[in-house]
Amino acid sequence: MAELLWSLQDSQLVARFQRRCGLFPAPDEGPGEPCAGPAEGAARAPGLGHLPAGKGRGAGEPASGLRRVAVPQAYVQKYIVKNHFYYYLFRFSAALGQEVFYITFLPFTHWNIDPYLSRRLTIIWVLVMYIGQVAKDVLKWPRPFSPPVVKLEKRVIAEYGMPSTHAMAATAISFTLLISTTDRYQYPFVLGLMTAVAFSTLVSLSRLYTGMHTVLDVLGGILITAILIVLTYPAWTLIDRLDSASPLFPVCVLVVPFFLCYNYPVSDYYSPTRADTTTIMAAGAGVTVGFWINHFFQLVSKPTESLPVIQNIPPLTSNLLVLGLTKFTVGIVLILLVRQLVQNLSLQVLYSWFKVVTRNKEARQRLEIEVPYKFVTYMSVGICATTFVPMLHRFLGLL
Repeated sequence: MAELLWSLQDSQLVARFQRRCGLFPAPDEGPGEPCAGPAEGAARAPGLGHLPAGKGRGAGEPASGLRRVAVPQAYVQKYIVKNHFYYYLFRFSAALGQEVFYITFLPFTHWNIDPYLSRRLTIIWVLVMYIGQVAKDVLKWPRPFSPPVVKLEKRVIAEYGMPSTHAMAATAISFTLLISTTDRYQYPFVLGLMTAVAFSTLVSLSRLYTGMHTVLDVLGGILITAILIVLTYPAWTLIDRLDSASPLFPVCVLVVPFFLCYNYPVSDYYSPTRADTTTIMAAGAGVTVGFWINHFFQLVSKPTESLPVIQNIPPLTSNLLVLGLTKFTVGIVLILLVRQLVQNLSLQVLYSWFKVVTRNKEARQRLEIEVPYKFVTYMSVGICATTFVPMLHRFLGLL
């Protein structure tokens, strides 16, 4: 069993998958500058992910919990694409696992399909992502080594690998959607199952193609998600009744996630993991509070029946498509305005409180600034998406 696990964590296995899909390192592999274009590009190999846990510890640790350890500079690896179909397929699939996709997909589901279904998806997504993100910084397993692997992404290069949160999110969303809709809508179950499998598989394989995870990382993420779905499934009906909780419920929903984000595992160097986790947790908290506000102040009418209820999926007409895109556009514009306004305001308050120079970009990475401003910003986004956007839709006659 140990040998099997080691083989699944081997970077050579990822490299062989990339070669089979037509992704190769350039012949003059070595230090160089990034190259433009899809057929030839550059990806910075990770030095951070390969540091042993605890290396670089020393005196002078800042109070924020960030260690100002110099980031090891790796060479820029050129690559050549010989199969453009796989290149664009897996780059697109990788984008489907990004937080940006879910932060747009989930509001679209809320405004145009089923708000009660979107709430269930959001809470499961937040739970799965938090456990996955924390597991990365607790286990501290490295990402695939480069060489031999070609890396196509740079933003998360400083994060650890195990488990793959892309695989976790894709599996959680697709199968939660499948399980939740089989008793609520009439459609062929086999078609839904094939769609869920295809979506999660493409996103998972994209993590191998982009060189960001080993096979073990991906399989571990899928397994953890499957276990979480099984364990939480009995409580899914409770999720549907969260809006009728006590008046103290919003306080708990906001305090507990903020506490978890503020006490996120300390890393030996800065990585975007904590910021991404705070964004996800805050958005989930905001959505939950938004549903509570709607119920408490009777801003929306309750559904005709509680989940589950069998409904026919309405046909996609041109009028329905235009209406859906209009509602989505109006909602996204309002969300972006709220995000920018709250982010600027919260940063100004925090900079003034901690006497930080506004132009100091590194200040945003400090624990006492990053977590509060991210949490307040995306909590506001969540509340706006579930409360104020539907009110605006109603005002504009879009409901």
